[in-house]
Amino acid sequence: MYQHTKQYITAGTPAEEAKGALVMLHGRGGTAANIVSLARELNTKDLAIYAPQATNQSWYPYSFMAPESQNQPALDSALENIGELVKQIEADGIPSEKIYFLGFSQGACLTLEYVGRNAKQYGGVVAFTGGLIGQELITSRYSGDFKNTPVLITTGDPDPHVPVSRVEESNVILTDLNAQTTVKVFKGRPHTITQQEIELADSLIFSTIGN
Repeated sequence: MYQHTKQYITAGTPAEEAKGALVMLHGRGGTAANIVSLARELNTKDLAIYAPQATNQSWYPYSFMAPESQNQPALDSALENIGELVKQIEADGIPSEKIYFLGFSQGACLTLEYVGRNAKQYGGVVAFTGGLIGQELITSRYSGDFKNTPVLITTGDPDPHVPVSRVEESNVILTDLNAQTTVKVFKGRPHTITQQEIELADSLIFSTIGN
């Protein structure tokens, strides 16, 4: 099992000139550079982009629905890394209500797990194919108040990694914490990010930048 080294890349607008920040979390087998390239498809040109890199290109070793002990200590290390990155962004002058999060697949699961455990007003959250993490969800670990932060969760039906039932469970928990959630399930969609999802993210999440 592994601890994640604290490495990330930055892109987009310099923090001192940006209207907000975007934390981008890559999927299993992906890289920080790979997920950052997705920003070119999105309306995020006014954001400072921060993308951490997972050790061995994986945030945790097994399925996000495996018994949690199997994914430790990697999972805790990954969550800690995001927390430290958020502190760095705030130190760079960008408050939490102007921080956006986006992840794909394993990175989407990690995104939702981090914001769910640290609910507060953020700029917005995009989880392209993801759900909260654990064999069974422990609702008591998710706390705070999103104060109507917009959250978009998408998935395919069926998806080889993320069952629709877990997306729906996650949606209930996040809504209870006052997230303004939108869930979109695409019948027969492969495990990828479609143009339709990118357009949804732009209209529901990134249209508010600078407001």
